[in-house]
Amino acid sequence: MNTPTLTAPMDTPTRWPWQPSFGALGSAFHTPCPPTPLAPSHWVGCNPRLLDALDLPTGLWQSPEVLDALSGNALLAGSSPSASVYSGHQFGVWAGQLGDGRAISLGEIHTPEGVQDIQLKGAGPTPYSRRGDGRAVLRSSIREFLASEAMHGLGIPTTRALCVTGSPTPVYREARETAAVVTRVAPSFVRFGHFEHFSANGHTEELRMLADHMVDAHFHKLQGLNGNARYCGLLQEVTRRTAELMAQWQAVGFCHGVMNTDNMSVLGLTLDYGPFQFMDGFNPDHICNHSDTSGRYAYARQPQVAYWNLFCLGQALMPLIDAQAPALAALETYKTVFPQSLDQRMRAKLGLTDAHDGDRALVETLLQAMQQDRVDFTVMWRRLSHAVHESAQLTHAFDPVRDLFLHREVFDAWRIHYEARLGNADRRSVGQRMLGTNPKFILRNHLGEMAIQQAKAGDFGMVQALLNVLHAPCDEHPACEGWAGLAPEWASSIEISCSS
Repeated sequence: MNTPTLTAPMDTPTRWPWQPSFGALGSAFHTPCPPTPLAPSHWVGCNPRLLDALDLPTGLWQSPEVLDALSGNALLAGSSPSASVYSGHQFGVWAGQLGDGRAISLGEIHTPEGVQDIQLKGAGPTPYSRRGDGRAVLRSSIREFLASEAMHGLGIPTTRALCVTGSPTPVYREARETAAVVTRVAPSFVRFGHFEHFSANGHTEELRMLADHMVDAHFHKLQGLNGNARYCGLLQEVTRRTAELMAQWQAVGFCHGVMNTDNMSVLGLTLDYGPFQFMDGFNPDHICNHSDTSGRYAYARQPQVAYWNLFCLGQALMPLIDAQAPALAALETYKTVFPQSLDQRMRAKLGLTDAHDGDRALVETLLQAMQQDRVDFTVMWRRLSHAVHESAQLTHAFDPVRDLFLHREVFDAWRIHYEARLGNADRRSVGQRMLGTNPKFILRNHLGEMAIQQAKAGDFGMVQALLNVLHAPCDEHPACEGWAGLAPEWASSIEISCSS
């Protein structure tokens, strides 16, 4: 088979509004790198909501030229494809130089959402591929496409996905698979590891340039600060955002699976969807990554790992900060923000709008009961929402929740305390708030696997249907009721690893 060649830059039905930002920093930060063509290509999934948010015309999906460009077969006029360099800690060990091994940024565009980086993941090798092929497989590309949009639907900060394209081109992982490219979008893909890279190599001027760029482009309230105040302020703001992100992950039962420093966003976005999972049965020790043999990134350990990663970032910034105490003070923000944010989110899941001293114990007692019986995390919270909503009229409204527990007497005892905490609050109003907080639909592993298997057979309907549901996960979607139930037994046999 002849190797396809990249066509020259082309005009498309839409002139993309390129506006260099990170791309203007220079060669120390990224290397020009054109995509490697992936022909023939076809659409797998398209995201019209993000298209609208970026103010790009809906007819984009009908353009063969755009299909080619977002598959890496041609260059968009005005784009400047490149791959960025970074380093990082992987599984707690310094890994040295890493970089965009299979992600190529086309450049940044001006949108109503601000400047957004357009990146092709799986578009071929880069200078940082470390002997890898730079490709992504259909399986992992569909997972990232759906997961990033599922998180956005839940209101959790995340990179987003504009589309997935596929090709029959073979890619070899554990087995022979087919290639795909995700077009993903974020205000910035800068990671903790970008700072670690320049700090570890003694490139203080580049480190300063990067920090100043992030402040000027994304942390506007710090722009008037200089010296220690500016860089400690940056560390404190990243710490705050990361703490809030961890609280959001924990509150929906999300496991990232590979929280290396090179997978942590400086903007506090959920970044790099590899071996992720939304938990089925509640288990704080759950490990979603088959490659994580030590359990470093188990669900309950995620908040502490994030704190450890922030210390790595703080260490990387020390060449710009002339005293240790203010840096440590910035990091200490985590110890306040994370528990407060998690408490607030768990109260919201219970329909509580104010804080009482016993609220944390109320939550912990329920979680312990769920852990004991491996109660499904999402189903329990959704049924509890309905139960509260209906309890003013129905005597047995809580029975569907109770039925999820093997030790029903434990739930019964907890319910007494919970209803006492609700007091005289209007149950329908409380339940309605809970139904808007506790999702009915999440991207369970088995749903993603079903969509993947259908896509491998050439049917992309479930990919698009899941996307539509996950954009509004708290809505009822009666036609998709089967996707809201308990996971089937075979779901527990799905193994997701770092190659996923």
